[in-house]
Amino acid sequence: MTWKPRNRSLIEKFEEEALSPFAQLSSESAGRKHSEPSHPFRTVYQRDRARIIHSKAFRRLEYKTQVFLNGTGDHLRTRLTHTIEVSSVSRTIATALGVNQDLTEAIALAHDLGHPPFGHSGEKKLNELMVDHGGFEHNKQSLRTVELLENLYPNFDGLNLSYEVLEGIMKHSKGFNRPSFKNKIEETFKNPSIEAQIANLADEITYYAHDLDDGLDFNLINEDQLIELDLWQRCVNFVDTNYKNLKGKRRRAYIIRNLLDFQVADIIKASTQHISEHALDSSDQVRRSSARLIRNSKEINQSSIQLKRFLYENLYNHKEVAQPNKKGGEIISSVFELFIKNPSLLGETTSKRISEDGLHRTVCDYIAGMTDRYIIEEFDELMKS
Repeated sequence: MTWKPRNRSLIEKFEEEALSPFAQLSSESAGRKHSEPSHPFRTVYQRDRARIIHSKAFRRLEYKTQVFLNGTGDHLRTRLTHTIEVSSVSRTIATALGVNQDLTEAIALAHDLGHPPFGHSGEKKLNELMVDHGGFEHNKQSLRTVELLENLYPNFDGLNLSYEVLEGIMKHSKGFNRPSFKNKIEETFKNPSIEAQIANLADEITYYAHDLDDGLDFNLINEDQLIELDLWQRCVNFVDTNYKNLKGKRRRAYIIRNLLDFQVADIIKASTQHISEHALDSSDQVRRSSARLIRNSKEINQSSIQLKRFLYENLYNHKEVAQPNKKGGEIISSVFELFIKNPSLLGETTSKRISEDGLHRTVCDYIAGMTDRYIIEEFDELMKS
């Protein structure tokens, strides 16, 4: 047999033969807003993944807050490290369920591109400032980023991502409208693809497991507070039973690893059982389902809710987290008002969008794209002038 490299057609054929019947095949994509010729060696979702990774918005995630203000600790997570972790967990689940890994990963990599500086406090502050101008929500801003604000290509604004990746970014939307394209009819779905559902839940479990890790690492919470948490105690018992000599940070790191692994395994098991109860023979049947198919078991879901409540009560509202982020919100508010009063400060390129998008939305877009350190520098400079 003569060896030859795998081109796009061979990769698509492999997907058709190897993936589950309810997976979203690359060859069945609903396409892009702006028509482009196919790539000889990459599928549509592999191209999407590359476009996201090469975007400026993706690079800026390195200097945006996850929970702790960027720069407060060398080992604390940022939006970028969180995004990479979500991508890794998403691929694991997608592989186990036999669905499209490339699509799942592309959605995971894009899911936080619209996050502003200073994490959720920054998002809350921008929403307050934009309350009379359409509000602000980071998932919608992620869509604006990939559809409009990134400018890498000569013939269109945005990244021109496939419908399926855009569908995955709109994870909190109540309806997913797909335009007609080739063999796809225009249709509104109750749910997104199974790949989008995987990225969504992977984001959630990764977020809370690793925030817990950072909180412990930063000494804002301690293990004595975690005794009542079911998920934590399950993993502690496993580690202490099987690795009796593990101590200190090494022991804790392995507990966190098992905390994530345990939830991933539960998602795969519970989702497999739920999927098997439905006769799914296409990706669109997933979209037409009355409920989402990717889920934890009821027992572990309750334990996850318990962990989430603990983190809100003891970490996210801790003064060492809340005070710097509150200050970040005040910086956003000050810079926002200065730009509204003096639009010329936005620069020529950004100012061109005012006539089409309005002053407030243009300022909001500009600030949402800033990193923590950049808006602090901008604030300091503006206060001097």
